[in-house]
Amino acid sequence: MKNKQKLLAIYSKLYARFGPRKWWPAETDFEVMVGAILTQNTAWANVEKAILNIKKEKALSPKSFRDISLGRLKRLIRPSGFYNEKAKKLKSFTNFLFSSCKGRMDRLKLKNTRFLRKRLLEINGIGPETADSMLLYALGKPVFVVDAYTKRIFSRHGMIKKYASYGEVQDFFMNNLPTKRALYNEYHALIVELGKRYCKKTKPLCNSCPLKDL
Repeated sequence: MKNKQKLLAIYSKLYARFGPRKWWPAETDFEVMVGAILTQNTAWANVEKAILNIKKEKALSPKSFRDISLGRLKRLIRPSGFYNEKAKKLKSFTNFLFSSCKGRMDRLKLKNTRFLRKRLLEINGIGPETADSMLLYALGKPVFVVDAYTKRIFSRHGMIKKYASYGEVQDFFMNNLPTKRALYNEYHALIVELGKRYCKKTKPLCNSCPLKDL
């Protein structure tokens, strides 16, 4: 089976098993981008606690993030872990929003994908996975997000090298799948679900995995 056919077959099996994941769960595009930073090195449940703290303070907007003190922001996002570093990243990201589009998400969406990715990666603390999550889930750009689950699952199936770089894995998917934002969105979310439930780092549940026959 060719890579393109196999990738689509994997997608179909995962979708049949898990259904639509409705990811990224957020009320606004700005919330998605904040969540992409907060989720670094932590579980999503911790991010939800931090987001809830911010919402209780009615501070989840570009303007509020620009005006809030660093200390107060640290206190609000404390549940997400590494809050000192993440607060600085959020401030840097907010500064980027205002310098590039006056804090308006609708204007940010109009910018070229390659340009946006370059600029996001220039922000201190934002790497490829975070930048691509922002591009795909918040800005609606057709960019495939790669994470540890992606590398683990597809290297175990012999489709990518175990130590392939982020760019190599991303190119593998984007060169073998239709360039569709909705497909990239759902596929990545399904990969995460498979990694959490079955393709664990240690003691994977291969016998009950939906991909066991591939």
